[in-house]
Amino acid sequence: MSVARRVSATPITGPVVVKVPGSKSVANRALVCALLADGESRLSGVPDGDDTTVIVDALSSVNRLKHDGDDLVVYGSARPQLPGIIDAKLAGTSSRFLTAVAALLESTTVIDGNEPLRGRPMSDLHNALAELGARVEWFGEHGHLPVAVSRGQLCGGSISIRGDVSSQFISALMLIAPMLDQGLTLQIVGDLVSRSYVEMTAAVMRSFGAVVDISSSEVRVMEGSYQARDYRVEPDFSSAAFPLVVPVLTPCSVRIPGLAKGKLQGDSAVLEILRSLGCAVSETGDDIVVESTDGAKLRPIDVSMTDCSDLVPAIAVALSAIEGESRITGVGFIRNKESDRLGDLALEMTKCGATVLVEADGLIIKGGGKPISCMVETHHDHRLAMALSLYALRGLEIVINDADVVTKSWPTFFEDMKPILSSVNEQK
Repeated sequence: MSVARRVSATPITGPVVVKVPGSKSVANRALVCALLADGESRLSGVPDGDDTTVIVDALSSVNRLKHDGDDLVVYGSARPQLPGIIDAKLAGTSSRFLTAVAALLESTTVIDGNEPLRGRPMSDLHNALAELGARVEWFGEHGHLPVAVSRGQLCGGSISIRGDVSSQFISALMLIAPMLDQGLTLQIVGDLVSRSYVEMTAAVMRSFGAVVDISSSEVRVMEGSYQARDYRVEPDFSSAAFPLVVPVLTPCSVRIPGLAKGKLQGDSAVLEILRSLGCAVSETGDDIVVESTDGAKLRPIDVSMTDCSDLVPAIAVALSAIEGESRITGVGFIRNKESDRLGDLALEMTKCGATVLVEADGLIIKGGGKPISCMVETHHDHRLAMALSLYALRGLEIVINDADVVTKSWPTFFEDMKPILSSVNEQK
């Protein structure tokens, strides 16, 4: 049974504090590195969203991970284990990372997921693994889940891979590269979208002892090993974007504890974007504070978001509240995310009274229009659910169908946002 949630604004009378979960992007990379490292690693700050839970459950089922209070202890080895069947549900990143890890195993692992995940293209990753010698077999459409993967004749070397489809394919190959004979050199064909995520992968790998070099058109990973370690996952800028844009929609001050510790995430670009809009952004200790006032003059922008594409839903909704025409460019590839994050987002924003034009690589948003109370769809996309809920701050009542999709990255989103949003569930 799907859940609809009726959302309205909470009166904001003073500074608002919202705690955000750890970065699932960093956590998923750290979990894979810890699995492949010799010895015991302790990870703290790991979020409990669906994406991370897929990997946690897979490792727990083969006794490679246990919970110790709020920490996770991973028992790693150069000879990793996975369960024979992995249900990745809607977790695109997890399915891709675990597909690559499965190629290290002599035994066969079947990776599957829910229908929306089955529909997402993965041929670039599957074909790359096959080119490296892994055995890859599809149960349905080529390049899609479900897929069976085993080691076959896997070895390292040099291969070419497109850079304009998904950086997750590149990151997945990077993560297993130290375990390959000769390591791995990836020749990037075309532009590398979401380069910041590739840089994040390299940074996490280096923390576990890997040697990685990234140039403009090449990623080189040396053969070697990961070393077990204690690792703290930093707070998630992708999640933080939703409370951080609130001062664009209504004059207020929002503080995110610990967010200034975030050093690896390209989505930290949200702070510079908010500055360019006219918000005041500051650091107070380890916290980030974003403010606007009744007299603040917010302005439209023209911004490329190629390296911070997960911010698009939150920024687009914020821009629709600013008088004038804004443009988001460089993100045509996000049409193959959990949803069509351009077309589906524009459709739902339009229902709320926004004027949005979809271009090949982005959106044109004509802001300042009169908002409309309405019912919106999430299109199985957690970021659309969270972004669209923010329209309530413009004096609306928004009903969000399938609102529990937020469990993918931030299960307690509506609870944690209570200082900003009031909401109640409506069973359908």
